[in-house]
Amino acid sequence: MAVKYLDEIEVGGKRVFVRADFNVPLDDTGAITNDNRIRETVPTLRYILDKGGAIIVASHLGRPKGKPDPKQSLAPVARRLSELLGVSVQFVGDCVSDEAIAQGRALKSGQVLMLENLRFYSEEEKNDTDFARKLAAAAEVYVNDAFACSHRAHASVEAITRFVPVVAGGFLMKKELVNFQKAMHNPERPLVAVIGGAKVSGKLEVLENIIGKVDSLLIGGGMAFTFLKARGYEIGDSLVEDDLIETAKAVMEKATTKGVQVVLPVDCVIAQEVKTGVPTQTVSVQNIPKGWRGLDIGPETVKAFAEVIKRSKTVVWNGPMGVFEIPEFEKGTFAIADCIANASVMSVVGGGDSVAALKKSGNQSKVTFVSTAGGAFMELLEGKVLPGIKALDRD
Repeated sequence: MAVKYLDEIEVGGKRVFVRADFNVPLDDTGAITNDNRIRETVPTLRYILDKGGAIIVASHLGRPKGKPDPKQSLAPVARRLSELLGVSVQFVGDCVSDEAIAQGRALKSGQVLMLENLRFYSEEEKNDTDFARKLAAAAEVYVNDAFACSHRAHASVEAITRFVPVVAGGFLMKKELVNFQKAMHNPERPLVAVIGGAKVSGKLEVLENIIGKVDSLLIGGGMAFTFLKARGYEIGDSLVEDDLIETAKAVMEKATTKGVQVVLPVDCVIAQEVKTGVPTQTVSVQNIPKGWRGLDIGPETVKAFAEVIKRSKTVVWNGPMGVFEIPEFEKGTFAIADCIANASVMSVVGGGDSVAALKKSGNQSKVTFVSTAGGAFMELLEGKVLPGIKALDRD
């Protein structure tokens, strides 16, 4: 797609509407407990200010369901952004009132105005045209730096681009798309995909899309047991989607046809209950007793996966290898995180659980790129065109 980025357009003397993702966690007092998402967009905002532009910045926060909720106000974010930018960020308590539009139009070079939570309005998630027109009323340039929201056709992501003459992606958007493109469309080979998570149904479109793009596919997590059952193994009480067994067979057959190596677990950590403190065993995937379920990959599987990863040049990881939130079932996921982090590869990690596991393992700074997105990253893996990206394509 012909997407322009911020450094390819003129912003000096312009009022720039920036769609950011400031959906940060707040504690009971309204204090921000993790400001990473705010920090990620600072380079984009700083660039606009340094070039002499003025900024109208907008975001959602939480799930207020189309109604104002003081507990989900962006006011604390405006205060934190003021500190990070070293600029007094003005805050207006709504998005599309005459007052908000007037404040936006009155902005001078170097000034920043933050709008209130976009999702206080039901029109935002409905991609309402009139709402989008009002959002754009004071803007001369539109910049989307909210990759994590770009799989949603919302008014501030999609419809607004119809009412602003110049549109572009911000620097965070650029990092996301460039790294994904490099990993999945122009990779240094061999390219390995490590796919985990609970259910095949949640990753089916991913699997069908990446077969033919990757050289090897490593499947772990609960979803692996549907594939193992498709191979005729007895899997005890492990999670299985019986209605997708034939689909799993078809995926493996397609992989064989395309010369893609599919590696499934050979052993696993089992228990009778999914909770901490319970007895566990490590057994072959062919010897899971009734009443027991696989909850993590075992050490032999880790070795097998590691061998493939070490021979690769590019690795894309999405989905944990087990129930890593419980200490008894975290070793497999953390071992794979260690392996990817320490391999001489271009590595891209995306998806909420994968990123959480990477952080918990202490390896976040060791991989090439960690996506800020969950759903948007998944939809790229599925081969979909994201509405927020398509809306930036003016050619």
